[in-house]
Amino acid sequence: MARVAILSSGIWRLKTDIRQLTGMKPVRCNRFTRQSFAFVAGWGMKPTADKARMLANATSTPYLSVEDGFLRSVRPGQKERPLSLVLDGTGVHYDARGPSDLEAFVAEAAVAASHETTIRAREGIATLQRLKVSKYNSGPYLTPEQLGLGPKPAGGRVLVVDQTYGDSSVEYGLASPRSFREMLDAAVRENPEAEIIVKTHPEVVSGAKAGYLGSAAGERIRVVAVPVNPWSLIDAVDKVYVVTSQLGFEALIAGRPVTCFGAPFYAGWGLTDDRVRVARRTARPSIEQLFAAVYFRYSRYLDPYSNRESTFEKTVEHLAYLRGRFLENDLQSVCVRVSRWKRAIIDRLLDGFGGAPVHAWTIGGAIRRAKASGGRIVTWASKCTKRLERACEKSGVPLVRIEDGFVRSVGLGAAYVPGASISLDTRGMHYDATRPSDLEHLLETADIAPALLKRAVELRSAIVRHGLTKYNIQAAPVSWEAARGRPRILVPGQVENDASVKAARALGFAKGLSESCNLALLLAVRERNPDAFIIYKTHPDVVSNLRRGRIPVRAALKLADKIVDHGSITSMIEQCDRVETLSSLTGFEALIRHKPVTVHGLPFYAGWGLTEDLMTTPRRTCERSLDELVAIALILYPRYIHPEALVP
Repeated sequence: MARVAILSSGIWRLKTDIRQLTGMKPVRCNRFTRQSFAFVAGWGMKPTADKARMLANATSTPYLSVEDGFLRSVRPGQKERPLSLVLDGTGVHYDARGPSDLEAFVAEAAVAASHETTIRAREGIATLQRLKVSKYNSGPYLTPEQLGLGPKPAGGRVLVVDQTYGDSSVEYGLASPRSFREMLDAAVRENPEAEIIVKTHPEVVSGAKAGYLGSAAGERIRVVAVPVNPWSLIDAVDKVYVVTSQLGFEALIAGRPVTCFGAPFYAGWGLTDDRVRVARRTARPSIEQLFAAVYFRYSRYLDPYSNRESTFEKTVEHLAYLRGRFLENDLQSVCVRVSRWKRAIIDRLLDGFGGAPVHAWTIGGAIRRAKASGGRIVTWASKCTKRLERACEKSGVPLVRIEDGFVRSVGLGAAYVPGASISLDTRGMHYDATRPSDLEHLLETADIAPALLKRAVELRSAIVRHGLTKYNIQAAPVSWEAARGRPRILVPGQVENDASVKAARALGFAKGLSESCNLALLLAVRERNPDAFIIYKTHPDVVSNLRRGRIPVRAALKLADKIVDHGSITSMIEQCDRVETLSSLTGFEALIRHKPVTVHGLPFYAGWGLTEDLMTTPRRTCERSLDELVAIALILYPRYIHPEALVP
C-alpha cells in the first residue's frame, strides 16, 4: 500500500479520513525523515505546513494539500470533525498565484460536463437553496425583521462580506487588508441608494478571531455581528461584494450578482464582476458546470457515522439534520444529578446553540447557573423531585426531564450500558398519564407529512426485520407448543417501582389490592381470559436482580401457564395471539408487529384507537394510524446518537 507522510498533529487526527479518501497508509514522521512516500500531506498553504513542504522538496515527493471542504461542519473550529475535505496534488484552490486541481476540473467541466452531471448540479443547487446549508452551519436562519433590518429601501440591499484577519485565502487570493476597505468603499459608492449590510465571519462572532471591517460605520451601513445562517443574508440582499469568501460562491449559485475584490476559486470564469484578474482562467463554464467541479469532482465527503466516503447529496442532508439538532438546543442545559457514566452521551445530545451543557449537584447551584446563562434545568425523570419542580417554577427557569428512548441499547441501563437514544420532555414524561407530556401533545396535535410517514413505514419495517427492541438482549426463542390450540397471551412483567407502574396505580389500577402490580395484572388477565394459555415474561432488570418486581413462582403459576425469565421477547411476540400489559413498552413493540394489544394502564401508545384500552383519559381524542404513531414516538419525540461515533 502506498504511504502518505503526515507531520501535522491536526492532520494526524484525521488519519482515518485520509486513508479512507486516498487509499494510502498515513505515516507519522518529521521533516528529517528520508523514507519513501507517495505524498507528503500538509494543511494547504498554512505556516503550520512549512515543515511538510520542506520534507516534500527535500525528498522530491509530491506535496498533497489538505483543506476543509466547502460543506465542512455545523460549527467552525478544530473540535468539530469536518464532513468534507479537499485533497489537491497541484496547488490549493484558494491560491490564485498558481494552478490547482480545481482549476483543471473547472476547465474540463466547461467543455466536457455531461447532461446527467448538469442535471445533478441543478438539483444540488436547488438542494442547497432549500436546506440553506453552507460551509459552517451553526447560525439560525433569520428573517430581515429578526435581523433588525426593517423594510427594504428603494435602492435595495447590498451585502459586504468580512473575513477573519490573516485568512490564507486573502493573501493567496491576490488581496490584502486594503482590499476590504476598497470593497466597502466601492459598495457604498456604486450603490448610492442601497442599505449596506456588513457580515462578520462566524469565528469573529464567536470571539475566536478578528476581522478586517470591525470599524465599519456609516449612515447606510449596518453591521450584522450575530450568529446567522448566511443564506438569511443572501435571501435578504440584491447584490454581494466579497474579497475571497466562500459566501460569494453561495450567493452566485443563488443567482445574486457577485463582485470580487480578490481572486477566489469561483472568480475569473466569467460569472462574477472581478476587480482582480487571473489571466490563466480562460474557461467559461456555466454555473452548473462550476458547481459540479467544486462540489462533485474536487470535494470529498465523509459519512459522520460510518466514517466511510460519502456523497454530496448525503452530506448536505447530514449537515441539515445535525444543524437542526444543534439549533434546537437553543438554551444552555444545566444538568442536575446526571450520573457521570451517562454524561458522554447526554453532553453530546444537549450541546448546541445555547452552549455546552454544565453539571450541578445541588438544586440551588443549578438554579443560579441556569438563571445566569438564561438556560434551563435538565434532570433525569427519576430524579425530578417536587422540590426541584417548585424551585424551577419559583425562579422562572425552564425544566426539562430526560428518559431513555424506546430503542435504547444492546444491554440494560440498570447494568450501566449507555443508551443510544433519549427523550426530552418539557411538560411531564411519556409514561406518566396523570399529567400531559410532550409526546402526548405531539400525538394529539402533530401533522405528519407524507415524507415523514414514508420514513416511518421504512423504520417500522427495519425494526421488525432486524428483530429490534428497547434493550436488544440476545436470547433463545421460546416455544408456545404447550398451548395446544388455546389462545396465546403474552403478559410482560414490569419493574415494581417503575414510574409508569406508579402512574398506573395513581390512575386506579389494582386499587385496594396489596399484592404486587405484576400479580394483580396476571389476575386481571386470567379473569378476562379464563381459557387462554398465558405466558408471563419477567422483566430483564428483575431477572438480573437489578430492580424490584419478582413475584412468587407458586402464586404466579396459579394464574399463568408458563413463566419465562430468559427468552427472546420478539419470538414470544411473534408467536402470541395478543399481548396484555399494564404499561410495558412490549405492548408498543407488539403493535408495530401487528399484534392485538390490551392495556390495563395508560402507556403513551394507548388511547389513539390502536389498542384495547381499559383506562382512558379525556386528553387523548385523536385517532392515529400505526405509522403515525411510529413517526411521532420513534422519530419526532426522541433524540438519537451513534453509540460509537457519538454523533447525534
